[in-house]
Amino acid sequence: MSRGILFLIGFGFSVVGGISTIAYLNLFATGLSLMEFLMFLLTRPEFYLLPIGMILITISIFISGTSKPSFRDEE
Repeated sequence: MSRGILFLIGFGFSVVGGISTIAYLNLFATGLSLMEFLMFLLTRPEFYLLPIGMILITISIFISGTSKPSFRDEE
């Protein structure tokens, strides 16, 4: 259950971070250079949600459960 919640939180963070990063690509149309764009992204808190979300998803996938699933029969 906690793995699923961690996955969903990570997915939400990744979506918010990814969409805001894509939306900020419109700043290239205003004449920003690549370095100015990257410096701008590093000042935005939404940008950091993308890697945090990806890390949470990775942790939720590779974390091992301590108990067997309840739907398996005893062997």
